[in-house]
Amino acid sequence: MNAPGTTAAILATATVLVSAGAGTASADQYAPSVGGGSGIVIDSRAQCTLTTVGRDRDGRLVGLTAGHCGHAGSKVIAEADPNYGVIGRFVFSDDALDYALIEFDPNRIDPVSRVGGTTILDTGDPARFPTIVCKKGRTTGTSCGVAWGDLRAKHHETWTQMCVLEGDSGAPVMVGTTLVGMVNAYLAVGCFGPEVGTNISAILADLDSRDGIGAGYRPL
Repeated sequence: MNAPGTTAAILATATVLVSAGAGTASADQYAPSVGGGSGIVIDSRAQCTLTTVGRDRDGRLVGLTAGHCGHAGSKVIAEADPNYGVIGRFVFSDDALDYALIEFDPNRIDPVSRVGGTTILDTGDPARFPTIVCKKGRTTGTSCGVAWGDLRAKHHETWTQMCVLEGDSGAPVMVGTTLVGMVNAYLAVGCFGPEVGTNISAILADLDSRDGIGAGYRPL
């Protein structure tokens, strides 16, 4: 995917500066509920949206978001409870597919499959025209639109007509309860120009090819 600032017409939807810092969790605090569609803050700087949370083949609790949201080692806190402190860290960020893998501390989050009206039960193939897809982003909430398909023949992305703005990067793109992609960018004008996102099938294939943490990923 295109990195922020590389193309004037394409605006990556991640970088909203915030002042929320990572505080220290007290013993009586409950771990925040986190799932696909939850807002996350990376390195106390950028706000993005978690694509999904689940486990890899070795049982590690991991999640996905857009790659331009951070880098290896970046600290993640839950936007809904910023004072709770760090809940996970970026394992790596892939520039080619613009996705990042997060490893969560299982003692510091309550992983959920449903956030608002979005429930993730499975992963599936890319949406094809004229399928209607929906996303759940931390900035614009839930919006739906037609999937145009892979208009640049990159074989890993799908364009859709959904409303997205800064902070929606990483938002899960859904067909019903099936995760088919993530939000990465929009063209020209937010909530008017098409959204461009990476297909979840391409991300999962890349994770499996690395044969390490994240391989064999399945949502909750």
